[in-house]
Amino acid sequence: MGKLAVVGAGVIGLSVAWRALQHGWLPVVIDPSPCSGASWVAGGMLAPVTEAWPGEEPLLELGEASLRAWPEFAAELGDVGLRTEGTVVAAFDSADARQLDILAEHLASVGRDVDRLTGPELRRLEPVIATSVRSGLSVPGDLAVDNRKLLTVLRSKATFVQQSARAVRTGEVELADGSTERADVVVIAAGAWSRGLHPRLNSLVRPVKGEILRLRSRPGSLPLGRTVRALVESRPVYLVPREDGEVVLGATQYEAGYDTDVMVRGVHDLLRDAQSVVPGLSEYRLVESAAGVRASSPDNLPLIDWLEPGVLAATGHHRNGLLLAPITAEAVVAMLNGEPVPEAASAARLEAR
Repeated sequence: MGKLAVVGAGVIGLSVAWRALQHGWLPVVIDPSPCSGASWVAGGMLAPVTEAWPGEEPLLELGEASLRAWPEFAAELGDVGLRTEGTVVAAFDSADARQLDILAEHLASVGRDVDRLTGPELRRLEPVIATSVRSGLSVPGDLAVDNRKLLTVLRSKATFVQQSARAVRTGEVELADGSTERADVVVIAAGAWSRGLHPRLNSLVRPVKGEILRLRSRPGSLPLGRTVRALVESRPVYLVPREDGEVVLGATQYEAGYDTDVMVRGVHDLLRDAQSVVPGLSEYRLVESAAGVRASSPDNLPLIDWLEPGVLAATGHHRNGLLLAPITAEAVVAMLNGEPVPEAASAARLEAR
């Protein structure tokens, strides 16, 4: 064991630092603005099955393995707003219903079952769904977490150097002020900014912008009881409830570099599509709009591996950073300690690319 420098204070970096501390390492987290990036803006869905798609079976297996670890992970941390009601997925029109049929058939082909529901059956589970929605799916095993509660708890367990990192080399991190933070091992977990910290990541990580809105129910408005995902004329949208009556609404996705401006068209599209599925949202208050930059990879799998002796990568999680935090932290600590990584995480190794 020794000193560990973790570059990046999102959910991945903070989870790695926390787990490493439990295993005898002395971590310091390097980030100019801890908990302010994509993890703070996220919706909080822990939903590998409803994210699944043909050709991405290794990602499904990785996500399911991490989902199984989430209840214990959350219990260790305390109150992080973990929700267990599951997810319903609504199809707005007949073309959207065919897309959900493809998803259900794919999941059945790889041994995962979801419940196909009629419109009335959907509304029995989630009464807020529009009467015009005629079909959908139920995924009772999905979870959701309050990302901001989670980050606040993880932040309380970390020691920080609040500076930007310029570059990472074996045993050291070059900081923005020209100084150097030295460590036995450096973990690059800086999300979309990881690509500029090590040459091996430059072609493997790219920024993808996403926008979210936060809404809050008002007296008399019908509350959302569980996560609702939907396809509206092939456009994805999700609504994730919080315990205090807040709802996180999202699913925009742009190739826009590191831009974090919230665009009028993004707000318009999110509200239009969400109200097509849950009309009662028109009575909610709009309390926040925000944009974040996710770290995507060419195959949507994260990158969890050694880049060189003394330098590890834990990045490229795209839409699944919150979901994959437990298994990523477990895999990184296993590598630090020279132990086997979880089998499902082997697909995230560089040699598998």
